[in-house]
Amino acid sequence: MSDEETVVAKAPTTEVVVKKDHNKYRREKPWDNDPTLDKFKEAEFKAEDNPTGGVVEESSFAVLFPQYRERYIKEVFPLVKKALKPYKINAELDVVEGSMTVKTTRHSWDPYKILKARDLIKLLARSVPFQQAIKIVEDDRMFAEIIKIGGLVRNKEKFVKRRQRLIGPNGQTLKALELLTTCYILVQGNTVCAMGYFLDIKTVMRVVVDCMHNVHPIYSIKELMIRKELAKNPDLAD
Repeated sequence: MSDEETVVAKAPTTEVVVKKDHNKYRREKPWDNDPTLDKFKEAEFKAEDNPTGGVVEESSFAVLFPQYRERYIKEVFPLVKKALKPYKINAELDVVEGSMTVKTTRHSWDPYKILKARDLIKLLARSVPFQQAIKIVEDDRMFAEIIKIGGLVRNKEKFVKRRQRLIGPNGQTLKALELLTTCYILVQGNTVCAMGYFLDIKTVMRVVVDCMHNVHPIYSIKELMIRKELAKNPDLAD
């Protein structure tokens, strides 16, 4: 057999697959040894978490309120000051100018609360009762949105009719929307105030804007009822 005809048989090579160790640099978590702990639960921020306290610069927000709200705001404003005192946030009322102001101090230990205090005085200026508005400060997961509907409809008569359509007879349509979205909703003048969790407020905003664009809210209410029923009984989808 000549050298040209010589065939060299090579042994088959086996590829070794090296798996990545994704937990190589992972630190142990408190819930690794205790499965009862909820790792998605947000820890409450307390004054002990910020022992130094204070903020570098002062932050303040001012809101004007209509004259017909002056008497009520003067009555409940001591309660507003008392509610913001644990967070070291000052609240001021100017009856002459018709404004409410909230501002941080050098001892404010939670900077996020100044935004909650801003939403509180906004809601009070839009005729939301204090017992309901104070929840925005007590619950960090709750948000507030003031939806401006005055500029969505040019014709005044159409605007009044569509706003009344949103409220419904004896407020039943608005009450149904509140129950389905678990939000507090108040229609006042050219605005709609909504208090609740983020996704629920987005739903309320969509229904309100659609109503102003001549889409009856009963269609949205039926859709929400169907979704809620399907969430409870997934077998109904088949």
